[in-house]
Amino acid sequence: MTFFSTKKSSLFFCLMLFCASATAQIPDSAQTKPEEDNVKYPQLQIKGLFQARYLVGMSKDVDVNGLHHSDGSGTSNNFMLKYMRVQVRAQISKRTEVVALANFADFKNDPKSRVLENAYLKYTFNPKLAFTVGQFRPWFGIEETYPIDIIKSLDWSNQYTEFGKLGWTSFQIGLSATGQLQLGQIPFQYALSVVNGNGKNQVNDNDNGKQYSTRMVFGLNKKYALNLGFNGGIGEVFSKKIYAVGVDLSSLVNFDPKWSLDMQLEAKQATNHPLYFAVTPELRPQNPDEYLIRGVYFLPNLRYEVNHKNLSAFELSCRYEYIDTNFRINSNPRQTVTPMVGLEFLKNYGARIQLGMQFDRYKYQIDNTSQYNNNLFIVQVQSRF
Repeated sequence: MTFFSTKKSSLFFCLMLFCASATAQIPDSAQTKPEEDNVKYPQLQIKGLFQARYLVGMSKDVDVNGLHHSDGSGTSNNFMLKYMRVQVRAQISKRTEVVALANFADFKNDPKSRVLENAYLKYTFNPKLAFTVGQFRPWFGIEETYPIDIIKSLDWSNQYTEFGKLGWTSFQIGLSATGQLQLGQIPFQYALSVVNGNGKNQVNDNDNGKQYSTRMVFGLNKKYALNLGFNGGIGEVFSKKIYAVGVDLSSLVNFDPKWSLDMQLEAKQATNHPLYFAVTPELRPQNPDEYLIRGVYFLPNLRYEVNHKNLSAFELSCRYEYIDTNFRINSNPRQTVTPMVGLEFLKNYGARIQLGMQFDRYKYQIDNTSQYNNNLFIVQVQSRF
């Protein structure tokens, strides 16, 4: 695979943003609507999420985090506080907003690089073009387009977690251009991002390389909300070229006013550069693409609108995942099945209880590691406000 050099990539990315800006900007109207004159800025909005779990490990000698203990130690049940998020959004002008998101539950760990999640400024020229700068989640797949509080399963997919470690997903520091427009009769969304690629809350980038990514989404069918997404990225880490690619499908089928089926299918592949650089320099190959990660998941979610005064909706989902973090050299694929039952007590996931299981299976089990077969029972409660 041929890549641009770092300087050429930077120039190419800046050129794309300039062209997008030149074609998408629309001059402001000389006449301002009377109601807009009466809007006072800044306008503040505060939102939050509480999420807690009770976990029970159902496999012998495997703790609730999936780590095997040959000596029989380890915790097999645990109450866990996953999220206590607070988000502040300040609309400081018609086109400009500043967003900060913190997860106070991360104070239980070393908070230095964890608590602050979103911290960005977004300027919107029009629906076709908006710039985001700061710490945010660059679009590189379906899961990056919605928050954890409306997720259809227990947690993010294993794929999302692993690609976050690679710098393509999760919270990153950089710049992004996004927008939506019509390509004839087809709705189209895009995102162009350049990030440091070494995670959130970092003082500096850990090298001079950057990671450039793009996402394109085509609306194929409005009735069934069928969307096709393409993701691609190139970058440089410690003078080594890396890449990532992905494709995804999503759909929402409404059988009647009460029954609906939401489906997601996503596949990705990328250079596993953290694994490559973990190898002793004398032993690692010249090409980091000898270390590749590949994953796919399918998530159907069946929903029934109860609309009772004490129960809003009932959901049933079952996600299947396949991921191999090093399929060329030392392949040990992991398959995960996560069936979940959800009860929604307030609309828009305002209050929800989920019960389910997580079944992990590896091709080879390795003692005293997390690469070990595991069965986990989960009860999760959440409230968003």
